[in-house]
Amino acid sequence: MQSNTVEVSGFSVRLLRVMVSLIFIVASLNHLINTDKAVARIANAKFGALGHLLGPPEFSVIASGVVMLVAGLALAVGYKTKWAAVLLILMLIPITLTIQVGQMSTIGPLFKNIAILGGLLFFVLNPKLKTQ
Repeated sequence: MQSNTVEVSGFSVRLLRVMVSLIFIVASLNHLINTDKAVARIANAKFGALGHLLGPPEFSVIASGVVMLVAGLALAVGYKTKWAAVLLILMLIPITLTIQVGQMSTIGPLFKNIAILGGLLFFVLNPKLKTQ
């Protein structure tokens, strides 16, 4: 019988945490500073109607920007890592469905988001990692 124990470098986990968080921090600033551009991307997306489910797209863009900034920073510094990753997953899924799915020109970003989802799931599935 094999052991389920795996040794992982604490530095590699911290590095992964910071690197995965950066895309959300940068995207959040884009949502908050260039709200009109983010709203236009929703309007031009094949499934852009999903962006209206919570109300005006402007509200969704600003709200997602705030959540991504707070959760991205929390993930980066290792504060409530599992819950920060859960919040970021909850942001990533509707953004991916709205913007990337159904657009063959954005197949690369679709799989980028899938890879990011994998990184976030690592922190959700391994909540006991202590790597401050």
